[in-house]
Amino acid sequence: MLTLYHAPQSRSDVIVELIEEMGIRDKVTIRQVTIPRQDGSGGRDPANPHPEGKVPYLVNGEDHVRERGAIITYLTDMFPEAGLAPLPGDPRRGAYLAWLFWYQGVLEPVAIFQFAELEHPVLTATFRDYDTALAELDEVLRRQPWLLGDRFSAADLLIAGPFNFFKDQMRSTPAIAEWVQRVYSRPAIARAAEAVA
Repeated sequence: MLTLYHAPQSRSDVIVELIEEMGIRDKVTIRQVTIPRQDGSGGRDPANPHPEGKVPYLVNGEDHVRERGAIITYLTDMFPEAGLAPLPGDPRRGAYLAWLFWYQGVLEPVAIFQFAELEHPVLTATFRDYDTALAELDEVLRRQPWLLGDRFSAADLLIAGPFNFFKDQMRSTPAIAEWVQRVYSRPAIARAAEAVA
């Protein structure tokens, strides 16, 4: 059976939400572990097999997957009947994968740099900046309800997550705020919160 190592109020929340949205809660054991927190609380849990003591971490027999984009791809490919990702061969597959990797390779880094007040020409040349990332997301969401057009996908769940979690600490736009509200109004989100309460 699949096992997800999870710590509430962390990056792994989105994977618990995905599991509920996919309707595969009966196929995944969720094991809560502790992690070191930014405020100094918590700590590394010896029960967590993640090499760095982080979450989320998905174990499937001898197979181990870390990083949210990789776990999302793994689960949506394993359970295609859930319909939360375009399959290989679908003309939207490239856009879907691009959004997953854009999140982890661009949006999350620039949001952290902004929060930490880090500025350097190398960072800007490599990742651009938060305003550029925000403008790209806003431009898409002013045209369509979801990142893939009229179809909700796991990419929406991943990218909307920090806007919901950090609320006003993540500067937004009206189009992005409305999209986050659509994502977090889905019934599976409430079920996910109950599943690990």
